[in-house]
Amino acid sequence: MSTILKEYQVKFTNQNVKINASDLDFQCWEKANCLTDFCSPWNTDPFSKIEFRALWDFDNLYFNFKVFDGDIHIDQKDDSIDSIGNSDRVELFFRKNEAMSPYYCLEMDTAARIMDFEAFPNHNFDFKWNWPRTDLKLEASKEDGFFTVQGKISMASLKALDLIHNNTIETGVFRAKFSEKADSQYEATWISWVNPNTETPNFHIASSFGRFVLIE
Repeated sequence: MSTILKEYQVKFTNQNVKINASDLDFQCWEKANCLTDFCSPWNTDPFSKIEFRALWDFDNLYFNFKVFDGDIHIDQKDDSIDSIGNSDRVELFFRKNEAMSPYYCLEMDTAARIMDFEAFPNHNFDFKWNWPRTDLKLEASKEDGFFTVQGKISMASLKALDLIHNNTIETGVFRAKFSEKADSQYEATWISWVNPNTETPNFHIASSFGRFVLIE
């Protein structure tokens, strides 16, 4: 029996959606549904508001994260996976089905760096795999009190990876927030659109996914 998944409706657009991470060019996003119901089931501390929007046309899936947080931690010692993994970021995961074999992960920080990889159950990650750069564009900006991460993913690449079924894309939407503690170490708060109902933070599990429904 299939699990009933949380749903977000992605509206169709015939506008030219510009990916420039500028709040000054927000008109094209006004049509999009605004997703704000994020949770952090493993941490009782409040976290900054997150607004997520998505649109689509016949060429691309467009997405826009706006996070109302002016205190951003970014590890810029290099552009390695470890560096991005130790930085504040937003994340989109896509899967073919509940078996998650495989699924695809995009983890994106406020410097527009991308940690992308193919994944399999039990935290089996292939970091040598990358989303084709011709099929993915990303921009980010940091403003006073918030940051934005915008991007577009080609519909051709989503179809090539067998991720669209009946105008639906099974998707996880996440954020990692790093806060400095008394010992100058940073600790992550893990934030998810869907509560995966796990004892400890885990986005790499079937119960952390919802459905993006492409509507016209």
